[in-house]
Amino acid sequence: MNLLAFLGAPTLMLARTVRASVRDGLSWRECVQQLHELGARSTWLVASGMAFFGAVLVTFADSQARKVTGNLTVVGPPYFELLVREFGPVVSALLAAARAGASHSAELSTMSVNEQVEALEMSAGDPYADLVAPRVVAGLLGVPLLCVVGTMAATLSAVATASWAFGVDGTAFMDARYVDGWDLLAGLAKGAGCGLYIPLAAAVAGLSARGGAEAVGEATTRGVVAACFGCLLIDFVVALGFQALGV
Repeated sequence: MNLLAFLGAPTLMLARTVRASVRDGLSWRECVQQLHELGARSTWLVASGMAFFGAVLVTFADSQARKVTGNLTVVGPPYFELLVREFGPVVSALLAAARAGASHSAELSTMSVNEQVEALEMSAGDPYADLVAPRVVAGLLGVPLLCVVGTMAATLSAVATASWAFGVDGTAFMDARYVDGWDLLAGLAKGAGCGLYIPLAAAVAGLSARGGAEAVGEATTRGVVAACFGCLLIDFVVALGFQALGV
């Protein structure tokens, strides 16, 4: 993978999208539609996926707690902090990237292959303002909200698993004594960063598709892979940034 192209293409796409949106305006109706497509239709996937993730994490925590303290509840507060700051935003964003990245890439690549993008340009439209910008706005709003939903689902799943499967006080896994404003800010930064990158990566892959049905499949694959890898990279960069600040 060409790292320069991986980082440069979405950055160039963002610059062109912002410029086109300022010049031509933004369709808020299309933004709402894309928000529904990305957010509402991904809610069940994120919530159910994070619920299973929370249950598995508590099961693993129980096996480790038995070796060290013998009391599962002592890992509740650090578990909740780790979920708010790290696992909740990142895993939720990855689940959203898998679905939204595929959807955006497939739709835009189909339009490119069928020459609908060229038809839009001939009708005095701008693909960046009309197609990319609403998806970017939806990503910036929808992915952080999905991260909140995913974190809540994983927390409730942890409470239920600890209470019913291991017979301990599950409310310990909702103890926010270690969570502060920096943890919330880190989680929000990761969610917003991923929400910005996912539609840009999908747009780069989709709008560059040329050919037939095979090109659509290849573009969809590239969009999903780039979106998921970008989420992991954003997680790493944000984590390093907060580590450098000492928070």
